[in-house]
Amino acid sequence: MGVIEWLVLVAAGAAGAALIWGYLPRRRYRRYMARPFPDDWNDALSRVPLCDGLPEALRAELRDKIKAFLYHKRFVGCEGLEVDDDMRVQVAALACLLVLNRPSTLYRPVQWVYLFPGAFRSRRPERDEFGVVSTPEGDLLGHSWSNGRVVLAWDSVRKGIARPDDGFNVVLHEFAHQLDQEDGSADGAPLLYERRDYADWSDVLSEEYEQLHRDLESGRHTLIDPYGATNPAEFFAVVTELFYECPHDLADRHPRLFRAFMDYYRVDPREWRDKPCRGRWP
Repeated sequence: MGVIEWLVLVAAGAAGAALIWGYLPRRRYRRYMARPFPDDWNDALSRVPLCDGLPEALRAELRDKIKAFLYHKRFVGCEGLEVDDDMRVQVAALACLLVLNRPSTLYRPVQWVYLFPGAFRSRRPERDEFGVVSTPEGDLLGHSWSNGRVVLAWDSVRKGIARPDDGFNVVLHEFAHQLDQEDGSADGAPLLYERRDYADWSDVLSEEYEQLHRDLESGRHTLIDPYGATNPAEFFAVVTELFYECPHDLADRHPRLFRAFMDYYRVDPREWRDKPCRGRWP
């Protein structure tokens, strides 16, 4: 056998192996997704009030995305916390709520979800939208990293599940950051659907962000939590929490902002969320 023939055989063998190794994982995934949604997962999902009242089509989509999420992501309990299926399903349900009824990679970069029992400290340096590197100080309830990791305080997750109408939900907040980071930067401008959408998005969010600063400086009460004034990335995450938990309030008091988020998320939570929101506002 000549060198050329030998190289052809080697290449053919490598190509065949690649096809087999690519086919088998896809086959396992298809078989996994074809299985019914487990009853105990349904029980766990029923204990997430924020998902109550979802139209049946969205609820079916949510179940499918929860299954896909849990297939691809690994959960790790930290500081002795034992992670069970209920915890995994409930975190997945809230994360997947943000990607219903629209194109999504289902947080493809995220490989790991770390759960701490309570608040934790991060020693990982971060770069902000201006390129400044710093290390977060103080206790954190959640953290969204750009290296495929999301970190959550489980007691804060539980509180967010139990209080679906106060405008605070750490899972929604941190996974909104992941959506924001899909274009490579956390700047409050996620990937939109058409190039022309960016001008309207920038116009509305810049105006609302600046208004929040003016309201806080003048001592006025705000629907949007003051933490949203930290930077545009936090503004996007904070408003995402309001959009899903308190859609009627957001639509009434910030109609242009609500419309921008409805265009982005491709759902109207007013269809399944009661009015008014029993939050912290008069």
